[in-house]
This record gives sequence, structure tokens and C-alpha cells, in this order.
Amino acid sequence: MDKAREVSMIAEQEIAAFGTVTKKKGKNFRTPYKHQQNAMCNLDLIDDMPSYSTLVVLPTGGGKTYTASMWLLRHALNEHKKILWIAHRQMLLEQAAESFTKYAYDEVIPKISSFDYRIVSGATSHERTNSIVPSDNLLIASKDSLGRNMAALDGWLHGEDEVYLIVDEAHHSTAKTYRRIIEHVQKMVPNTKVIGLTATPFRTAENEQGLLAKIYKDGIRDGQISKNDIGITYQIGLKDLIGRQILAKPIFESAYTDESFGNELGVDDWNHINQLDILPDDIARQIAASAARNKLIVETYKKNQQKYGQTLVFAVNVVHAITLAKLFNHAGIPADFIVSSVKDMTLGVTISREENERKIEDYRNGKLKVLVNVNILTEGVDLPQTKTVFLARPTVSTILMTQMIGRALRGQAAGGTSEAYIVSFIDDWSEHIAWVNPESIFVTAGEVDFDDNPRQRRANELRMIAISKIEEFAAMLDDSIDTTALEKVSFEKRIPVGMYAFTYLEENGMDHTYQVMVYDSTKDAYIAMMEELPELFSAFQVEDEEFLADSTLRDMAEQCRSTFFLGDMIPPYEEDDVIQILKYYAQYSEAPKFYTFDDIDRNKLDVAAIARHIYDEDMGPRKKAEYVDSLWDSAEDDVLRLFFGKKLYFWRQLDIELMKITQPLIYEDNVIAHEKNLEDLPLHEIGKTNPDLEKRLRDGAFEKAKNQKGQYVCQKCGLTAANRVPFQVDHIVPMNKGGKSTPDNLQILCRSCNARKSDKY
Repeated sequence: MDKAREVSMIAEQEIAAFGTVTKKKGKNFRTPYKHQQNAMCNLDLIDDMPSYSTLVVLPTGGGKTYTASMWLLRHALNEHKKILWIAHRQMLLEQAAESFTKYAYDEVIPKISSFDYRIVSGATSHERTNSIVPSDNLLIASKDSLGRNMAALDGWLHGEDEVYLIVDEAHHSTAKTYRRIIEHVQKMVPNTKVIGLTATPFRTAENEQGLLAKIYKDGIRDGQISKNDIGITYQIGLKDLIGRQILAKPIFESAYTDESFGNELGVDDWNHINQLDILPDDIARQIAASAARNKLIVETYKKNQQKYGQTLVFAVNVVHAITLAKLFNHAGIPADFIVSSVKDMTLGVTISREENERKIEDYRNGKLKVLVNVNILTEGVDLPQTKTVFLARPTVSTILMTQMIGRALRGQAAGGTSEAYIVSFIDDWSEHIAWVNPESIFVTAGEVDFDDNPRQRRANELRMIAISKIEEFAAMLDDSIDTTALEKVSFEKRIPVGMYAFTYLEENGMDHTYQVMVYDSTKDAYIAMMEELPELFSAFQVEDEEFLADSTLRDMAEQCRSTFFLGDMIPPYEEDDVIQILKYYAQYSEAPKFYTFDDIDRNKLDVAAIARHIYDEDMGPRKKAEYVDSLWDSAEDDVLRLFFGKKLYFWRQLDIELMKITQPLIYEDNVIAHEKNLEDLPLHEIGKTNPDLEKRLRDGAFEKAKNQKGQYVCQKCGLTAANRVPFQVDHIVPMNKGGKSTPDNLQILCRSCNARKSDKY
């Protein structure tokens, strides 16, 4: 392979996988904000230590990469010190490389004329770990590539007396692979200076300083080096940057399209979407061609032109971008589209970069109110006047979502706006894909309460709940689905009391953001499960594994069901929710954070009370419709609109409650399930028919197995434990030999003894 190429500093040019960066003459065109200057000053202070591990905490849009690269250019590369920059996504690696090359000015690195860099990851466009050479000054690598071959660092680190190790998105650094890399580098180079960059240092409430505090021990407090609590050199929150008007205050809105997509896709298609964030062409064409969906997008803007101002629209593909731009113009809204390249079907002419730049300039000058694009405007183009982002395409990528949102977050002090509207257009995907909810970017960052306005906080919570309830509401409109059990529960009990919100890393390096809604019916079970997660992972002997096999996850989820989620729970828990929590715990060895929905006034969502008022007032159809419309359209209180999303869903719930009043149904089972019929079934099958019976049988088996100290005892090996996690309920006489699921034929065994017994039969 030829000697590394010199890299051009054109912002739009793709960053090469390795190269030599020669410094630019003159001064850096970008002046750091005050908070970035303060962060660099604090890094100056802590850098006097021969080795340290610390965090720099800047929120989404706060310029973490810029701040770190500017400081490292001067303090590391300029001083002939090596830098290892690790992250979990290809895009993060390339952003880091671009920042180092873009700001390599003579005033920043006066002592050197150039430096060599290398990007290492599993991507085809990047280098492999075996290509690392000692002459690389800046090594930018994916954590998984290094995790699989940490020995590749040994030659690069050999003989170094000092090295800088940067962990991007450092809230992930408590994951096992990150910890192993950090420990390996620290072992090779005693004077290792570890700097973690993150928007969210705290992953949980009480134990948030657990593993992170073990990694990042050094910080700055009141201008002095401190080793108390978690080590943070500099921290500023989203609320502070909004207060300083550097960032705009994000305001989230949702529009439901009533369109359904993806029902005909197979497992391979879903996996393709999850792994690559690329919609199959036929689905993208369906979305682009949806006249009703496109009309909703245009009408949503048209009704709120003054509020939304200049708006960027992210479309699913080129055809979608062109179509939307045309529809906006037909509605009297000056709009255009930009795409990377597209040929005119008649002339065969490709739209040039110059043409895109002209359209961007028209947008900057205010000639265009709306600019539609396909992922072009996620980064690298400065459009500070953007007040609103329309998310007309879904994504599974937290990074891409952050970039799209970020286009509108420029605050007034930075030449932008005071408020930023993030408008999501939500389709029905039957929960096949965990699309990223834009609000979750701030929830998992611990920034959900960036606004002190209780009304706004409540609105944020309601929208997050509503997205999770759409499937339930839709099911009640589908006559083919039996929702009788759910309808029996009072509507108030079907409103979540809170949620677990978290982000973990998939094996492909993508962030996976997830929310588990918790109800009165499941709250205690989740609390118990969270307390016993360490014991659960120990029982399955997977404490050191970061990514668990699907079969193991299913076995662990079943253990959780049979231990914590027994009995009749309505609304029920979802097995996939438990699996997502297990995936998170496998990486971080801590439970996700629980967010309560205390700000919601549930009385205003009391559909039963509304139905009772309609009944008591003896409203006819016309008066009833007028009353419901007045509630729905209330400008003072938009709780119903926020929660139900669509009036159709609200009407359906109201009709159900009215039916209970006018035609009360007696929910009475007319079939008595005799235990002698159920005793021939395994316990988990009994649970499908009679959850409470399964619970009684399991509880009885454990009660019999207690010793005098109240501990549970394995009936084979005598293993004792204070909780049920290490044990399974077993049939003394196996069912394939005539044994029954009856109290006298049930015992508890530890997992090992139960597995050995199963091998015999």
C-alpha cells in the first residue's frame, strides 16, 4: 500500500481512512463559545497530573468533538503525544477525524508541520487493526475492533511514556468491552490520560456513580483537582445552554399519519432495517407515494407557518423529497429540495453541487420557507435560521436522530432561534421496529426536564406515553382482536405510572433506545426484578458477557416471568421489555433509570367520568358530538389530544365506557376450569389459561422448600438462597412418566440440578 495520502481540507470531502494532515496557515475561523473555553481551561488544570481519568460533559449540540479535538491538537499532537480515540459507531469515528483535520491550524499546532492519523473499524471504508503502525499519531478506532484484537495496540503503545485515551459517548464506557480496552491501555502505559466525552454521565438514579466513578476518578471542583464522587473536569447542562441562548429550547410535537407500513416484510427485511437503518425500496416508495401522508405534512406546516418559520424536512428518498417540495409550492409555500444527485428523466442531467448550494443560499436568504432533503443536511451545513425540523422519515439511529434535531437547536446567541420545533410524523409499523423517539434523546440524557414549565413537562410525558399506547387503542378498533380483559380494567389503571428509559449498544455498534412502560399492575414485579438482576446473571453464569445469545435471553426472560411476573396482570408485562432490560444490564451491570409520570393529572384523562357526565346530562348524538369536540379542541388543556393522538381513539374509549353504563355487561366465566384437567399441563401452559393457578402452584412449591431461616433450599444439592432467582420449580415425577402439575408433585431445584435431571429424561 502506498504511503498515506495527504488529506484535503474541503468540508464536504469524504474523510480518508488514513492520511497525513499538514497544518493550515492562518487562524482558526471558528471561535469557541465561553463554555468550550471554560472546558479547555479546566482540561489545562487537570493535565498537570501525570495520569488521570475524567469526564467532560457537554449536552447535545454543545460541541463535544470540537472542544476535545481543539484541545488535543494543542496539548497532545503538538507535543508529540499519541492519541487513541475510541467510539462505537463509524459515523462518530469519521466526525472525530474530520474535526482534527478541519481545525489543524498553525496557531494550534505551531511545533509540528503534520501528523498521521488512521481510522480503524469493521467498515469496508476503514482500516483493520493489523494495519496499525507505531508512526500513527492519532488512532481513531471502534471499540469492537479493538476489543477483538487488543494486542494490535501493543506495538503502537510500546515505549510510550504518556498517551491520551479519548472515549466518545463515554456514558457507554461502563460497557464491558470499553472497560477492558481502558484497562489494557493503562496497563501498557502507566501515564494514561483518559478523557470521556458525554452528554449524559448518569445512567441511573441512586447507583449512577457506580461503574462510571470507578473509571473516571479525577475531576475539577471550584478550580481544584478533586477525587470526590465521579470525576468531572467540566460540566454544563442543556438547560444552561438554553438559558444562555446558545441552544434553542426544543418543543416536541407529533402528527399521526394513520398510514400502516411493513406488514408484508419478512424477518430478513426487519433485520436489514434494524442493522443498516435503510428502508426497503418498495416500502420507501409506498411512503413517498402516500398522498394522505404527504398532504398531512404540508397541511401541518401550512396551519402553523408563523410558529414553525423556516423549516427543514427530512424525507425518505429522492422521489419523496421532490414530491413534498412540489406540494409545498402548490400550497403557496416557497420550497425546494436538495439531494446528493438525481437525473432528470427527460434530459438526463444530474443536479450539481452548485445547484444544491444555490438552493441552500435561497433558504439562508429567506426566499425559501421550506427545504426538503434526504440526509444531506444532517451535518456540515450551517443553517442557523432553521426554527423547525419535520421528521418525515423514521430512523433507528440515535446518532442520525440527534443530527436531524440538531439542525434546529442553534440558539439566538449563536445566530439561531429561541425555540425549536421538532415535529414527528408517526406511522403504524405494528411495533416491528423500535424507531427512535426524538424526545428519548433527551430522556436518556437525563435532560427531559430541560423546561421548568410543568405544562411542558407534562406534555412531554404524555406524548411519550401516547406513542406506546397507539397499538392498544388500535386493537380496540379491530373486531378480530379480543380486548375484553383489557376493557374490564378501569381506564385510569391503563395509564402508565412511569417508564424505564435507556440506551444500549447493539452488536452492530448502533445505539438502541428503548422505553418500558410500567403500570400499577406491573410496577412491583419490575422493582423486584431490578433488585435481583445481579443474582439472575450469576445464576446463568453470564456476568462477564456483554452480548447474550438469543437463546440465553429467552431462558432468562422465562426465569423472570416465572419468578416475578406471575398471576393475572392487566395491562400485562411484555416479554420483549424484559429482554431489552437484560440486554442493557449485560453491558452496564446496572439497572436502567425509572422515570415517574407524576406531573400528569389523571383526572383529566378519566374517560369514565366523561362518559358518566354525558349519560347524566342525557346528551343526544348531536349534543354529545359538540361536547366531545369542545373537550378535544380545548385550547386551554390539550391533555386528550396529546394522550390519544387521534380523536378516533378517544371516541372508541368513550363508547366503551358509555357501554358499561348503558348496557352493563356481567363479566362472568361460564366455564369452570377443573384443576384435574389443567394438572396434565406444564406450569407455563397452565399460566396461559389460569395465571392465578400457576402462581399458587409455584408459590406453594417455594413455601415448602423454606428452611428454618426462611431460605429456599434446592431439594437435590442443598443450595440455599434468600430469593427465588437461582431456582426452578420441578416435577418430582416427570410429566413424561405420568407426573402431574399438583402441589404434592412439585419441588424446587437449582438450575444446575434441574438441568442434570432433565438430561436423564
